[in-house]
Amino acid sequence: MMPHGAVESAGSAGPAAGTRKAGLPRALLDSMRVRQWLKNSVIFAALVFSQTLMEPDRLLRALAAFGLFCAFSSAVYILNDILDLERDRLHPAKRLRPIAAGALPVPAAAAASAALVAVALPLAWLVDPAFALWGAVYLMMNVAYSLWLKTVVILDVMVLASGYVIRAVAGGLAIDVAISAWLILCTILLSLFLGFTKRRQELAQLESLAASTRAALRDYSVAFLDQMISIVTSATVVAYALYTLAPETRAKLGTPYLPLTIPFVLYGIFRYLYLVHRRDLGESPTGAFYADRPLFVNVVLWAIASVVILYFS
Repeated sequence: MMPHGAVESAGSAGPAAGTRKAGLPRALLDSMRVRQWLKNSVIFAALVFSQTLMEPDRLLRALAAFGLFCAFSSAVYILNDILDLERDRLHPAKRLRPIAAGALPVPAAAAASAALVAVALPLAWLVDPAFALWGAVYLMMNVAYSLWLKTVVILDVMVLASGYVIRAVAGGLAIDVAISAWLILCTILLSLFLGFTKRRQELAQLESLAASTRAALRDYSVAFLDQMISIVTSATVVAYALYTLAPETRAKLGTPYLPLTIPFVLYGIFRYLYLVHRRDLGESPTGAFYADRPLFVNVVLWAIASVVILYFS
């Protein structure tokens, strides 16, 4: 585990310095956390697994839904950084974020967050009114999270997991396909896995600073989080395996080969646990995805294998 001082010195000439040199536009872009937009790819799950990927109209609607949720999530990130300003300044890495570092003034950040919502919500209504409604639910849930729910032990992680489920459901509504109960189950279990590993790494890395940077961490312990991770790890693997093996899945998708993707899921889960326990990664799931080549390649191979099986077998 990297000492706190090493984290600070390694980052002190990084994001904050870069934003100061590049000015307000770069600071705003950093606050929007473009790299985190990867999380919104859950939007495409309904498109792929409903076997409508090759339909141009539905593909375009899914891309529009993805773009709109990128705007929603960026608005939420900015708002959260505003509300967490003082706590972020105590965190060895988060203190380098543009708002905490002073590179992006709070009034400008608030205006950008409001503008993203003001533009994205009407456009979401044009895609589909039900899709816009779920987008609004996502925004309201995250406002409640930023104001209060993130301080409530266990519920904080469940709210984060619900954000992925909302994305998955919204993706189905945007393209007008029925949402599979299996999709919802697998999504919430995987997101709980990522959420609990994130809390574990925050607690393990920050140690005595943990409670001062995130209030809910005072009610967690590494041992307790390891138990939660163990439960959701098993449940995630079993749920995905049962989904691929279920007779109704084979009948609906018209292929018996989806279980061939189970090894990719197993390796991905095991590799992520390795990164958490042996490489001190996991505080940022997207950061781990970008940083670890085996994990990145495995996810890409799973996606390719799924498309080939669903569309060409």
